[in-house]
Amino acid sequence: MKIEKANINDNEILTTITKKSKAYWGYSDEQIQKWDRNLTVTQDYIRENNSFKLIENDLIIGYYSYIFKDVKTVKLDNLFILPEHIGKGFGKYLLLDFLNKMKEEKIERIILDSEPNAESFYSKMGFVKIGEFETSIKNRFMPIMEMKL
Repeated sequence: MKIEKANINDNEILTTITKKSKAYWGYSDEQIQKWDRNLTVTQDYIRENNSFKLIENDLIIGYYSYIFKDVKTVKLDNLFILPEHIGKGFGKYLLLDFLNKMKEEKIERIILDSEPNAESFYSKMGFVKIGEFETSIKNRFMPIMEMKL
């Protein structure tokens, strides 16, 4: 198992991972299609943002990406794992790799918008809910979470 920087040609597999991982939480195909623009990882996105892929047995099974908001704050923009690998420690492995990079960068604050079903994962990893916003689905709220390093 290894984590390495994603390259622009990984955009299709990262998009597939994103959509399959989102669908894992019970969202309909119709809903995934409505979110298509938000769930698509473009080559430009990879080129412009810090994106890292998780490789297991020569297959990309997950990834994360982040955006610098300022010199002391980073937003974890994506962290997705293929559904067949969820619950096996790969998400934690990716998140710990990300947190180590942020400590090396001397980042003081990490923020993220959590999938509601993943809020407990981020809470267990030390993130605190600081707010929420309603999504395009009525009565579905996206937790805004923070970790201070």
